[in-house]
Amino acid sequence: MSITQWLSGPNGQLLSSSAVIVILVLMFFMSVRLFASYRNKRIYRLLITAIPLIIVKHGLLVVLAYPSWSISPWLHLAFTIMQIISFIIINFVFMKLYTQRSAQLKVIPFIIMSMMTFVIAGIQFAITPFTADTVVEAQAFTFPALDFYGLIVIFMVMLDTRSADMSSKYYASLIVFFASELARLANAYVFHGSLIWLISFTQLLPIIYYTLLFILLFEWVIERLMYTYQSSIMDGLTGLYNRRHFYSKAEQLLQKNKPMAILFCDIDNFKKLNDTHGHHKADGVLKQVAEIIKEESSGIGSAGRYGGEELLSCISTERVKPEIVAESIRSRVEKETMVTISVGFSTTKESKVVQDMIKQADEAMYHSKTTGKNKVTPFKSTDSHRKSRA
Repeated sequence: MSITQWLSGPNGQLLSSSAVIVILVLMFFMSVRLFASYRNKRIYRLLITAIPLIIVKHGLLVVLAYPSWSISPWLHLAFTIMQIISFIIINFVFMKLYTQRSAQLKVIPFIIMSMMTFVIAGIQFAITPFTADTVVEAQAFTFPALDFYGLIVIFMVMLDTRSADMSSKYYASLIVFFASELARLANAYVFHGSLIWLISFTQLLPIIYYTLLFILLFEWVIERLMYTYQSSIMDGLTGLYNRRHFYSKAEQLLQKNKPMAILFCDIDNFKKLNDTHGHHKADGVLKQVAEIIKEESSGIGSAGRYGGEELLSCISTERVKPEIVAESIRSRVEKETMVTISVGFSTTKESKVVQDMIKQADEAMYHSKTTGKNKVTPFKSTDSHRKSRA
């Protein structure tokens, strides 16, 4: 027996369905985790509902693959309905996951497609009536109306993706599923199981389809995890590290036992800018200043937001002088934005404790602020002013 012949038989269907079920179980556990972790419960609940339906569907496929087994036509009809409904749900979920930020995905077309499945099933029953006592071999019943409606559903889903920004993997999955269904219908209605290679093709394509869906869901999980992590360490407005994570980065730099400095920057007259130009303009300027500090710190340290219009930078001073970096930041802000900044800095010569260095740099910045603004002041030159400030 060749591999193609083996794949075209019941054992091939068993292999195909078993592989698909393993993939679906992994997807189910990911869906449960997403449901427990994020707010959009309805979407993940739909995913949790759809996946068991598909698992049951592939269990029924194994039953249908063995000609010696008898099966109720009602079960066969339920299998066909389940196949269409699960396809509609799973595609709605994936389209919703990938478009909810950029577009409003309309749920009505998917509801109509689902309702039409049952209407078509009713029409099919009227065409091919049977009773609850009818028992036939697995392959004896076909449902042309439902089968060809399934192809229409695939086309409708493809059309609905025109307004969605989906990845190439998703479109590839639709093409694979369409090819799988086309091969299945051709085998059932045209060739009547006479082409072994076509049967093998029908067995293998679902594995590719659900593998693509698994990759899509896995990428979504990774994206959510990365977003959650980024949200926990980054300031949402400026894109700089938040205060807590900046402390961590400064501690890491300090633990290398190499000279470092902390720069404390404050935008001059920021409240006036807010009052005269509005919050939107002020936020835009704050982002510009933050980007400059981030660029000047790149490769030698990290930048963070202390709060409000106060921004920080921790840099290694092994190869650069802190006053040069601070002056470069001040000069660029003056030239490239509509504001100026006052800067103060402290080095490991004054302290080797991060919180103390930040406090010292803050005091140096305050000296710059109260002695003319738009200037850079090292901590060591502010001793007399620190006493007066205290």
